Amino acid sequence: MTEAVDGRAAFQVLVLPYRQARDVQYALFRRSDDAHWQGVAGGGEAGESPLQAARREAAEEAGLVGDFEFVELDARATIPVVHVTGEFTWGPDVLVIPEFTFGVGVDTPEMALSGEHTQYGWFDLDAAVKAVRWDSNRSALWELDHRLRHGCLSK
Repeated sequence: MTEAVDGRAAFQVLVLPYRQARDVQYALFRRSDDAHWQGVAGGGEAGESPLQAARREAAEEAGLVGDFEFVELDARATIPVVHVTGEFTWGPDVLVIPEFTFGVGVDTPEMALSGEHTQYGWFDLDAAVKAVRWDSNRSALWELDHRLRHGCLSK
């Protein structure tokens, strides 16, 4: 993997909080900079594994602090560096970085908001898939939903 630059590792994480009410629901967050909906997303920091970054981002952006069970998903994407950092942070040869995806089960409908988001909402799968902007979010939502409905969360 590419070396960290200014404390930033060359990968992103996407975290999809979910809860099982009558049906499975997914928490999405509306970004404050361009108003699109997405899961919790952020970059890794130097020395972090993707799972550690996912736990940190979920705590920072959704207030999920504690012993939550994170499920690593197989869904992966690559994201243009300039869409993430606005520049070629790791040099002119690093054009895309990987995005690792996780689900996290929660037992409360209450989330906290960071300054990165203006609101959150709970969505069923169809509404979530329609609400999100990025295909990587759609793929991860589909995989997580399939795993939840078919009892195959552990890999």
